[in-house]
Amino acid sequence: MKCNASMNSEGNSKKSLNCDDECARLERNRKLALALNIDPEAHKDDHIPYSTETLRMFRENVKWSQEQEREFRVFAADEAEKRLRFKPMPSHQRTFLHSLAEDFGFDSESMDPEPHRHVAIFKTPRFVMAPMKTLAECVRLRLNAEAADATLVEEQRRLRSSNEAYNGFLLSRPRFGLTIEELRSELSAQLQSRPGLAFDVSFLPSEEIVLKAKPATISTNVSIYSIEAAVKAMKLAVANTISMKRLAATCQLCSSDASLNILRRELDSSETVDGWSRVAARAAAPRSAPKQVGVGEKSPYTVLGSKLKDAKRKKEEMEKAMMGEDLADDWEEAMEDDEAAKAEEGKLADRGQQEVRPVPASSEDRPFISELRSDM
Repeated sequence: MKCNASMNSEGNSKKSLNCDDECARLERNRKLALALNIDPEAHKDDHIPYSTETLRMFRENVKWSQEQEREFRVFAADEAEKRLRFKPMPSHQRTFLHSLAEDFGFDSESMDPEPHRHVAIFKTPRFVMAPMKTLAECVRLRLNAEAADATLVEEQRRLRSSNEAYNGFLLSRPRFGLTIEELRSELSAQLQSRPGLAFDVSFLPSEEIVLKAKPATISTNVSIYSIEAAVKAMKLAVANTISMKRLAATCQLCSSDASLNILRRELDSSETVDGWSRVAARAAAPRSAPKQVGVGEKSPYTVLGSKLKDAKRKKEEMEKAMMGEDLADDWEEAMEDDEAAKAEEGKLADRGQQEVRPVPASSEDRPFISELRSDM
């Protein structure tokens, strides 16, 4: 049923609304998009009418920036207002107002010297209307776009790296003091097992070592897939030698460019998570058993235990001394008690000496004593 239609009236089907300024603006935009072959739907949601500098300053102080944006929108909606003056504020806040005025299409000017310097904005013929999106909405769009771009870049990098053919070996955490000549000498049998290939040994800034395969001579024509097949066949022998001689912690296949940038690592691929490289990595760093202590030698743990025991004993002695000091609050009384105790000990000692003092011999015993002396 047509709107407001009846038996006597056709309703609003033949009526049309008069075109106002907003209608004229939308029509102009439609014609412009049609002339430039632009799809309005594709740019409807992701368009950001603010500069990057404005969004950056907005994120530094969101609450205050939203208050200033509200003032801008009220000023833009009032056709009678031609100038808006803000209160004095610091320089970085005035910078935000100038940048936001430029995005709205206003003219801005700083007036008066410090500390009364403030910003005034003016409507000019280039001003049409306030942006449809708020600063908060545009910040959210920008963050989503950056996250999507980062995800896309990472996905492209992963896909690109997965397609790179292996062309060498990458040694991680090499043995301290290991030189290129020593490494070549230890791996000479494995590296010379492929007559058509030669290996360049280089140290990377990441303290890793790359052994990059290349054709043995300029005239030798070897494809990248042949090199990949060769290094894969050599991997087991090379990893075994590196593990047994402890030349490095891990050995994995890699793909590097002419500048020795690592484009692909074997351990980054899901296909080798449980492969030989994991086994070699675990075998390259075995757990060291504690050394056996010989007879007559002291274990470092014993020395450490004795030191801890001495420290504990000294601590207990200090605590006892402190407890004794706490009990003897009246030091004069304590000294008198000590002197009395010493005097009592002296009396007991004198009494003991008197008890053991020899008794003079009687007249009856003297003949026997003289006989004993004559016999001696």
